[in-house]
Amino acid sequence: MARYPTLPFAFTVKDLNQVYHQIQRWSSVLINALDSRDLEMDVKPSTNIYVVVTITSIGRPRKGDIAYSASSGKFKGYVSLGAETSWQNLN
Repeated sequence: MARYPTLPFAFTVKDLNQVYHQIQRWSSVLINALDSRDLEMDVKPSTNIYVVVTITSIGRPRKGDIAYSASSGKFKGYVSLGAETSWQNLN
């Protein structure tokens, strides 16, 4: 379970430098936690299969998602091409 830091409600000007460094540490921890979560999500295989009019109506696709686009009459897969991900025709 995540533990969230709290800031003091009142602090002096002398404490400002210490608060600044504490916020920097917290932000580093948060960035690392979010990066780890994103890596875990990217590794998990997707099992989502959508039926939509257009693939643009899918808000947050993940690599491996499959959709049937009724407007084009084609199955499309959300695939990774290097650093870029996009919908590609499967048939």
